[in-house]
Amino acid sequence: MSRIVLCTVNARYVHAALGLRYLAANMGELQGGTKIVEFVLGARPADMVETLLAEKPRIAGFGVYIWNVEEITRMVALMKRVAPEVVVVVGGPEVSYEVGEQRICTLADYVVTGWGDATFPKLCRDILADRLPHDKVLAGEQPALDAIALPYALYNEEDIAKRFLYVEASRGCPFKCEFCLSALDRTAWPFDLDAFLAELAALYDRGARHFRFVDRTFNLKVAAGVRILEFFLARLDDRLFVHFEVIPDHLPERLKEAIARFAAGSLQFEVGIQTWNPEAQALISRRQDNTKAEANLRWLRNHSSALIHVDLIAGLPGEGIESFGRGFDRLHALGPHEIQVGILKRLRGTPIARHTGAFAMRYNPDPPYNVLATDRIGFADMQRISRFARYWEMVGNSGRFRGALPLLLGDAPFERFMRFSDWLFAQTGRTHEIALDRLFELVYAFTTTELAVPPERAAELLLSDYAASGARGRLSFMPALTRNRVLPPAKGRGWMRQARHL
Repeated sequence: MSRIVLCTVNARYVHAALGLRYLAANMGELQGGTKIVEFVLGARPADMVETLLAEKPRIAGFGVYIWNVEEITRMVALMKRVAPEVVVVVGGPEVSYEVGEQRICTLADYVVTGWGDATFPKLCRDILADRLPHDKVLAGEQPALDAIALPYALYNEEDIAKRFLYVEASRGCPFKCEFCLSALDRTAWPFDLDAFLAELAALYDRGARHFRFVDRTFNLKVAAGVRILEFFLARLDDRLFVHFEVIPDHLPERLKEAIARFAAGSLQFEVGIQTWNPEAQALISRRQDNTKAEANLRWLRNHSSALIHVDLIAGLPGEGIESFGRGFDRLHALGPHEIQVGILKRLRGTPIARHTGAFAMRYNPDPPYNVLATDRIGFADMQRISRFARYWEMVGNSGRFRGALPLLLGDAPFERFMRFSDWLFAQTGRTHEIALDRLFELVYAFTTTELAVPPERAAELLLSDYAASGARGRLSFMPALTRNRVLPPAKGRGWMRQARHL
């Protein structure tokens, strides 16, 4: 039994909730009676509530994010019906702004906005001592970082063996990109680097090899970035995988020297280009030297073994579909391993809302609050881009079509893949649940009928890709002698799709 349960719903099992572990680590004398309970999207709300109530908690704290707000709202509604004596506290970025407009905030007993490391434990002490606060909405106190207990010892053996371990060397961001909640930060605050690296060393010694940094600006402070890279270089083995988000136009020589020493497949950078369009950049307060960003991406691709994942956002104010397409082509020419095509979202509290009227921004009223239309991209074209993004994830980013992808893209990647995307949706009427064998056959059909690629050439490349992916099956265009052959699995770093890009 636990007096306090901390709960969230993760997008996937492999995502371990760093926020809940921070709360648990800072519970002080209450930590022994606090339990973390994590679920995964797709579970039934009633079943999740049953699991929580089996702990007979006095307090239930929920971490609420854009991807789980609907499920947790249902959970809270059920809990208040069947166990109204349990005090429900919600916190997290999704409920830190526009509190009065959200059903989940109405249902909950208390809402903690912003940082919860100090405010949530204090609230729990008051509730357990029957000193109930008069205010329902509590603004989270932002303590000094050295007053926050680090949570990494709370990753258990199952987490270390099977899940991504999220870590942070700093919080906040000095930049003001208006689509991001970090635009509301005043600056970035670093944790004590010695203490942080000691925690990472303890995790490594316990067997941890998959580290994902959540810092918005890992390469902001060069000395700290180099020291962290050197930490991992000293422990480099064939299982290590480290992921960072980096500023695209800031890559000094000291960082390059360290990056160049990592083995293939051990290092991944998520690079937020978002847009190359100067008008859109100015409107969203994004300061970016496009020339330097382009040069840095080219250096990373040509002079390092790092996996490069780059973000682009469609639907920004001031950018139409033609400009976005040119940006996609410009980025594709630099050869990143993955291009993440995202659709602009109006996250609660972000300054991007100020452009709604001037640029006729029309947003989905429900999560994920994606933009549906702008003055430059109508609803029908925004739908096409959304399908493009989904199909690109399946074909372009998956690493399963490395040989055949050039057939699809030719010398006009955005135009050709949009043509494929439109054709694929016309053929299937869906963007999800397309079986891998079926997808290979559809790519074969499109390249041979719509692009006039000789069937022998298309089959040769696709069968090679199919074998390299480790798939097993019978494809309609597979030569009769190979249809029953067991294909060898792809080689790489275990279960990560990034291995397919090596």
